[in-house]
Amino acid sequence: MGPYCKSQMSSIVSALTKSMAAVMVIATTTAHAAEVKVIASAAVKEIVLDLIPAFEKSSGHKVTTIWAGTEAITKRISGGEVVDIVLIAAPNIDKLISEGRLVAGSRADVAKSGIGVAVRAGLPKPDISSGEAVKKGVLAAKSVAYSSGPSGSYLADLFKQMGITDQIKDKVKQTPSGVQVGEVVARGEADLGFQQVSELLHAKGIDYLGPLPADIQHITLFSAGLHTAATALDAAKALIKFLTAPEAGPIIRKSGMEPG
Repeated sequence: MGPYCKSQMSSIVSALTKSMAAVMVIATTTAHAAEVKVIASAAVKEIVLDLIPAFEKSSGHKVTTIWAGTEAITKRISGGEVVDIVLIAAPNIDKLISEGRLVAGSRADVAKSGIGVAVRAGLPKPDISSGEAVKKGVLAAKSVAYSSGPSGSYLADLFKQMGITDQIKDKVKQTPSGVQVGEVVARGEADLGFQQVSELLHAKGIDYLGPLPADIQHITLFSAGLHTAATALDAAKALIKFLTAPEAGPIIRKSGMEPG
């Protein structure tokens, strides 16, 4: 994945706005401008923030976004919180659909991300070229952080499979849902950090080392679902269509993810 300069991203957003304008006109002919309330995982924050201005310009709708971790969002929606769109890890979307909180059949896959690795800026960069190298790096690190989201759950199981859980238990920090591992590493609370690539790639104060190697990599799919009590249903459907359009691909890739 190559970097995008500011002018290139402006061109991409402009092209996306123009190419989706006809779709938005069709989508809004049956409804007046509305406010769409979205609750979304921080893993897709960069994607959503890049795409929303183009959607608002094309559709006339306004989008209000709440950011949190997948697990925290799942609990909030299960507990009765009402929004128009929920955008979190796909298994959690399915769970909320099964509970009757989200509309059956409304799941739309937006983006997928692998797990990345980072160290505090200026620290030696460990080898992460293989699963065995990552294991050695974790054992050698003074402190390790991973999230409470899908990537953290996977890593806890991975370390168990590697047989190192007991060896590292006193130096592992699992961040609360919604807390960015990159920020924890940058503050010096951990030397080595793991989280979705999209959440580490542009974080300040860290050196992003790259994704986990293929032999231990884990891909998380992030999807959107419509709330059964959505008050801006047509506008919400239009936004999901916008986020999953082929034209959104370059912006999704720029964030370190791949289209869903």
